[in-house]
Amino acid sequence: MAARRQARFFFVEGRVQGVGFRFFVEHEANRLGVRGYVRNLYDGRVEVYAVGEEAVLQQLRGRLEQGPPGSRVEQVTERQAPHKSYRDFSIEASGQPAG
Repeated sequence: MAARRQARFFFVEGRVQGVGFRFFVEHEANRLGVRGYVRNLYDGRVEVYAVGEEAVLQQLRGRLEQGPPGSRVEQVTERQAPHKSYRDFSIEASGQPAG
């Protein structure tokens, strides 16, 4: 029986813009086989929409909590999200929070 895919929003706070955080997330998500997107928010946070198996999403959250060198993650907030179909994981334009 295949594991069921879940969808989550992660909101990352701290020094997470201007330090390569979105590129780091894109790399980690693709490595883990997660689909969705990452983008900067106008309020200084980073939003991640991720679709994958629960265990994989928790691995991604662990990587978000660590961040790339030069970043300083203060908090990661996680919320259930509606399931949307994405072919891959990519960086999207900045905007207002979707979740």
